[in-house]
Amino acid sequence: MHGPPLAGLLLTALCAGVAGLCLLRMRAVAAEERRGAAGDALMGLGMAAMALPAGLPGPAAWTAGAFAVVFGAAFVRAVLPLRAAGHHLHHAIGALAMVYMAVAMGAAGHGGHGATTGLPAVTAGLLAYYVLYVLYGGLRPVAAGAGGPRGPAGAGAAGGWAARPELAGACRVCMGAGMVAMLLAL
Repeated sequence: MHGPPLAGLLLTALCAGVAGLCLLRMRAVAAEERRGAAGDALMGLGMAAMALPAGLPGPAAWTAGAFAVVFGAAFVRAVLPLRAAGHHLHHAIGALAMVYMAVAMGAAGHGGHGATTGLPAVTAGLLAYYVLYVLYGGLRPVAAGAGGPRGPAGAGAAGGWAARPELAGACRVCMGAGMVAMLLAL
């Protein structure tokens, strides 16, 4: 990732932590929600790997192509079911954003500082989407009047705290904010 190394390390830690929470969520939620949790975990792990600062041991130059293939497949998987759930569209947009950044990363040669890569119009469109997504996702609990815990700690589905729907929303907002940071550094 271009930009200050500390920012890249912090973004890597955030995305890896969110991916870990999503993996825990996969084990705790019902079967129909596991696909969304798996998509979130994949996105978090991919973002963590892409956010590693240049110069640190991390993804080699060939990994940009691997990222493009993996997230291209994730896009197809998000689009093919044509379900009504809105987060499948979000996963499709996220997968396309990851393919776009992988191609830009490959064009710059992962460690290539200097020239900006990517198409400014595409980057601006993705930035607008993710900024609006983060603002909407962050303000939605405030508008709904979510004022505190709704029961004893760990309440919710049989999976305990990891199955709570608020965790899914928080993970997606964190990854959206990370995507904003990565697009700005592109």
